[in-house]
Amino acid sequence: MTKNPLKERLKDKKIILGSGSPRRKMFLEELGLDFEVRPKSVEEVYPEALQGKEISEYLAKLKATPFLKELEPNQIVITSDTVVWHNNTSLAKAADKAEAIEMLRTLSGHWHEVITSVCFSTKDAQKTVSGVTRVRLKDFSDDEINYYIDTCQPFDKAGAYGIQEWIGMIGITEIQGSYTNVVGLPTDLVYKTLMEL
Repeated sequence: MTKNPLKERLKDKKIILGSGSPRRKMFLEELGLDFEVRPKSVEEVYPEALQGKEISEYLAKLKATPFLKELEPNQIVITSDTVVWHNNTSLAKAADKAEAIEMLRTLSGHWHEVITSVCFSTKDAQKTVSGVTRVRLKDFSDDEINYYIDTCQPFDKAGAYGIQEWIGMIGITEIQGSYTNVVGLPTDLVYKTLMEL
């Protein structure tokens, strides 16, 4: 039987996913990787001057920091952060329903960028890559926004929405770039980077 090229490439490595995201876990499983899920909490604060990709790259590296002292030579830790960037503003996770409504009203009818940065850390090196996807949403009615928030509770997602959920099915009119990047992991870049590591 033909072997998975990525699994073969990493057969002597131990992969650690430093994230509790079920979507990132699912993508690594679908890439055929054996890995351990080991999230560590960090306070996700970044310098105010950072813009767009700089924010997600800073936070992806920050999430790797607690692992760096304990990494063994054969380990690779993967940490990641997603930012929704619109009108020169980062839309993070909504704290409550009112904030989620405000975010979705802001994105409604417009293009925005979803940026996911992935940091690969080993004992000796660190590499960060970023995927950028442009997404256009239709104009949402308040009823649609309220229904979505009440049924899906999207408070763990940047920009207060998940492309793979109801709102994505009814509301995404155009997408330029990687779909998996919007869900939370640019799998093409992850594959390419792991093959090159």
